[in-house]
Amino acid sequence: MRHPPTADLDALLRELLQRGVEFIVVGGAAAVIHGAPVTTQDLDIVPRQHAGDAQCLLAALTQLDARFRPVTPGRDIAPTEQHVSGRGQLNLITRWGPLDVLLRLHDARGYDDLVAHSMGIDAGGLRFRVIDLATLIEIKRSTGRARDALVVPLLLAIQARPSGR
Repeated sequence: MRHPPTADLDALLRELLQRGVEFIVVGGAAAVIHGAPVTTQDLDIVPRQHAGDAQCLLAALTQLDARFRPVTPGRDIAPTEQHVSGRGQLNLITRWGPLDVLLRLHDARGYDDLVAHSMGIDAGGLRFRVIDLATLIEIKRSTGRARDALVVPLLLAIQARPSGR
């Protein structure tokens, strides 16, 4: 199956939501949702990890034909329940493009730590959670990655708008 290099955010979100996966959108997609004039190649999510959540996530990943990236000949590995129940970061490619499942952020925070710092979004009939702007800025500042540092001034400008968005 062909795996596109750029994420179809709408299709990925729909598939995850149809399978009952609870998650918070973070990363570049969150910046886009908040109005930053940036593009993103993937969808980054922090999934909830309560009882039964691993099975929902694994069902969605199976439907998405998810594989660990990079996919190389002889190394075509699909995620397992053990993977989605862990604490790491799963860099996957799917039939709708790249999906990063961040069971914990670089600072060890997971869904339960972040949910109070997220907000509900209703976009095109899709209802999901996205990290709030202040926390997104905090996360981007703390990663130490140059590409994240470049986005921070854009996010700060959005935060400074009189409307708050």
